[in-house]
This record gives sequence, structure tokens and C-alpha cells, in this order.
Amino acid sequence: MPRVHLRPTMLSDLDYVVSVEQDASNLPFITPWERTQHEGAIRFPDSRHFIVEVGEGSERAGFVILQGCRNPHRSVELKRIVLGPKGQGIGRISIRLLKKLAFTQLQAHRFWLDVKALNLRAQELYRNEGFVEEGRLRESVRVSGGADGYDSLIVMSMLDREYQARVALGQEEGG
Repeated sequence: MPRVHLRPTMLSDLDYVVSVEQDASNLPFITPWERTQHEGAIRFPDSRHFIVEVGEGSERAGFVILQGCRNPHRSVELKRIVLGPKGQGIGRISIRLLKKLAFTQLQAHRFWLDVKALNLRAQELYRNEGFVEEGRLRESVRVSGGADGYDSLIVMSMLDREYQARVALGQEEGG
């Protein structure tokens, strides 16, 4: 598996962030942000915006955004993960690094996300990494393409005790 590292996003990274987000292979699965929204996530204390770097040369491979980092209910959201390279294990390692960050550094009780129903690959990854489906927001996001329509969002989460059980079973190594 590749060596993956998360580093805080800098304003100088935003052209890259926007370009990865606008990539045709990523657009069906996300709702892109304006550059100013990314600037806000970098500056706002409740958010963490990271560049995913891979390999010894620390090549940029994507970005992630966490929100709710100061949530009084200790509920941290994985707002976005967008990667360039696919099928290399970078997503899985990134998710493991983010779980560790959420539960150890941010002291989260609950780490959650939503994923489009059409994003079957991501759903399988999240399930394999211990996330539990909580429910669906039916036809809550518009999708365009061949025909305009709607997709549902699937809400998934992991609780701190579930994470600790995975750590005890050796399922959280890597990174």
C-alpha cells in the first residue's frame, strides 16, 4: 500500500483543489464548492481542510474536509474526500487516517458522512471500514447528466466505541 500523508491545505493549493473537484471522474459523486467556500474551510476553526499526499515525493493525490471539529456534541463530519488516482488504496488509507484523527485528536464521539446512493464504490469502502448506515435522505440532491433527476444521500457513521473495538482487533493499522 502507498504511503499516504495528510497536510493542512494552504491557499496556494486551492487551484489544485478546485481542479480535482471539477474532474469529470469526481463530479457525479460530489457537489462542487466555490473557491471561497474552500477558503472558508481553511480559515474556519470548526473545519479541517487537508491535502492528501502520496509517496516519498509527497505528490498531491486529492483533498479532504472535516467539519464539526469543535462540535459540542463531539460529532465530526467527513464533509468531503476527493481523490485523483483511483484503485490504489489511497482512499482506504485516507479514511483510516481520518478516523484516527477524528477519534484520537479531535476526541469525536461520532464520526459521520453522507454518500450519494449512486456511489457504490464509496459505500462499500465505508462499510468495510466500519461505518454503519443510519438512514437515507431520499432524492435530496439534484443530479444532471443524460437526464436531470435526483439521487438520495446515505448517512453513515462510526462511534468511538466501535472505532476502539476495531483498534483492539487490529483493523485500524496502516497509514
